Amino acid sequence: MKHSVVPVVLCGGSGTRLWPLSSADKPKQLLKLVGEHTMLQDTLLRLRSLELEVAAPLIVCNERYGPLVAAQAGALGGAVGGVVLEPVGRNSAPAVTVAALIARELARGEGDPLLLVLPADHVIGLPDAFAAAVATAAEPARAGYLTTFGVVPTEPATGYGYIRRGSDRAGWSEVAEFVEKPNAATARAYVESGRYLWNSGMFLFGASAWLDELSVHAPQMRDACEAAMASAVRADGFVRLGETFAACPADSIDYAVMEKTSRAAVVPLSAAWSDVGSWASLHDVRPKDASGNVATGDVVLESCRDTYVSANHRLVVAIGLDGVVVVETDEAVLVVAREHAESVKRVAELVGKRARSREKK
Repeated sequence: MKHSVVPVVLCGGSGTRLWPLSSADKPKQLLKLVGEHTMLQDTLLRLRSLELEVAAPLIVCNERYGPLVAAQAGALGGAVGGVVLEPVGRNSAPAVTVAALIARELARGEGDPLLLVLPADHVIGLPDAFAAAVATAAEPARAGYLTTFGVVPTEPATGYGYIRRGSDRAGWSEVAEFVEKPNAATARAYVESGRYLWNSGMFLFGASAWLDELSVHAPQMRDACEAAMASAVRADGFVRLGETFAACPADSIDYAVMEKTSRAAVVPLSAAWSDVGSWASLHDVRPKDASGNVATGDVVLESCRDTYVSANHRLVVAIGLDGVVVVETDEAVLVVAREHAESVKRVAELVGKRARSREKK
């Protein structure tokens, strides 16, 4: 049976961990954070390094981002299989489900397409290593496994979920267990064991394999997605899901299926990966000066170390800072110690609530 690879790029999320630069109006995946292209564009360009035959990608996003997503994808000159517009976000599992339904429809009975599920906001520094991992993952995916990519840990990080490897195969393993974000001591034990990988949130599996497992573990989700597709409007390269999509249960790929299925596999990935989940992690992946500083925009640094400063509208001068993040935008100025960067999301949500309460007055 023919197994074409259909990339499914998940372009949802508001990126509040990178507030105030990333916002609900223009989230991080649509920003140029690590180079000359936006993170979405980098994800699409990465597909060109793959060794497998790859179809035009499907991009799933909120309908408010549709025109910008289409424009950024079009600027690269490659074909796009379609931009799927969600009337409301329902997390990653429903997004992949509608993509699976579309991919099977496009295949026209000529085989079961493999879905390469990629968040649009990841950084991969070694695209050739990523391509090799995808080629390895094709074997278990073609055999009916729901395959994920587990990042080989470089440190005992507590900000990621982990995957425990079970029986080893040729370049991949069956999944023994998904585990939640650990404390520091547990993370250290995981890394020292050599049997645990970071959960990357990237996948390769057959469209039918996904839908079959969804029917077992989350049948209401499949029913809701099929109803939303039945009333979808297709025009100008967009697939606008029906309003019934709002009734779909919201859940992640991991919670809805991967943690429940007996058909999970994992391929180790060593490709300088980051999910850029905070200002601290963005600092880690950007080029630095001799003192470990990152400066973007009109910035003057004096006697600073391991500091990230982003100026977007005004001159920003930083003196004597060590391990600090400073982000200036027209909306706000953020100053946070790197070790507290994970708190930005909570603060951004509080700021948003305060703004909404002011609008009601």
